[in-house]
Amino acid sequence: MAEIRVPTLGESVTEATIGKWFKKAGDAVAVDEPIVELETDKVTIEVPAPAAGVLSEIAVKDGETVAVGALLGQIKEGAGAVPTGKPTQKTDTTAPINAGPEVPQPRPEPKPAASMPAPPSVRKLAAESGVDPGTVAGSGVRGQVTKGDMMAAIERAAAQPTPVPQTAAAVQVRAPSPADDAAREERVKMTRLRQTIARRLKDAQNTAAMLTTFNEVDMSAVMHLRAQYKDQFEKRHGVKLGFMGFFVKACVAALKEIPAVNAEIDGTDLIYKNYYHMGIAVGTEKGLVVPVVRDCDLKSLAEIEKAITDFGRRARDGALKIEEMQGGTFTITNGGVYGSLMSTPILNAPQSGILGMHKIQERPMVVAGKIEVRPMMYLALSYDHRIVDGREAVTFLVRVKESLEDPARLVLDV
Repeated sequence: MAEIRVPTLGESVTEATIGKWFKKAGDAVAVDEPIVELETDKVTIEVPAPAAGVLSEIAVKDGETVAVGALLGQIKEGAGAVPTGKPTQKTDTTAPINAGPEVPQPRPEPKPAASMPAPPSVRKLAAESGVDPGTVAGSGVRGQVTKGDMMAAIERAAAQPTPVPQTAAAVQVRAPSPADDAAREERVKMTRLRQTIARRLKDAQNTAAMLTTFNEVDMSAVMHLRAQYKDQFEKRHGVKLGFMGFFVKACVAALKEIPAVNAEIDGTDLIYKNYYHMGIAVGTEKGLVVPVVRDCDLKSLAEIEKAITDFGRRARDGALKIEEMQGGTFTITNGGVYGSLMSTPILNAPQSGILGMHKIQERPMVVAGKIEVRPMMYLALSYDHRIVDGREAVTFLVRVKESLEDPARLVLDV
């Protein structure tokens, strides 16, 4: 018998919730095939089968909480094993013997199908959304449909207008009763990740003396620089030149000048961080996660862009490691990708500052006594007033603005 146990989940994470079993007792499993999904405070983890065989026992059910090392189930090795994770082919034995001359049969129409079976994450999305993976073009190995392919297909389906059937007879409209409303509601248990997000955000509001200051930045210089060099940048470094790298560099420069924004409170002590680990907020279908790009003061713009691109992809695929979301000293969140024009971001405790980026919008601005149309972005800095004074917060945001409006400052370190 091979035991399936809860793996080590990372620093400070001691338990998880059973999200979903991908197999039933008696099902054949392949070695390393994802067999059960665990939800922790920060990430979702798929536990692979330690051996090939038959799932003989499921020790804990969906929704139950388990500790690190706990027994999840057992696999009877060898019996009914599917070594490659692919279904075994069956031989058709129903054809009659000595049935006379063979009559040619019309060949069936070929049906497009992925040569690789859909992974559990794709099957789960299909069950939740109703989108058939067989209708989705796969970008994975040998045409396999990936989680990203499914999410894109679900978004496209959601964007299509839903036809409303028209009846010949007029329907009398009446106000729904409370009983009708209850029947149309759906109660869903919060995931551990969502519970943790809710708790941490509320704790930040209750603990910190949170305040937000605003400014706006003319993005003309950064947009011009990006348009001029983006092709050369991608050709040389293998990654697209985005805006986030410029913001990370601008924030690092401002944090060096205003160290209180890069500090935190521990009891009656102030801890000033002489390193710059930037948290980059990423929205996923399960909630907000904040992977951390470490030592941004020592990284080039290309290295920062590569790290952000990699984190963004793996965050959407649910493949981030817990240690990759710990240890940040400052956070940047971009509501502009969703169309937000202005917001007041909540601190990512125990950090004392978070920068909110927003939508770039052309607006009339007075430049040298003349009205010109410029691409403008509102910036918001939420900060802990217990450690950061108003003068420091405003100065920090002004320094970020100055660096973005004159990117040469970042190169010259002035």
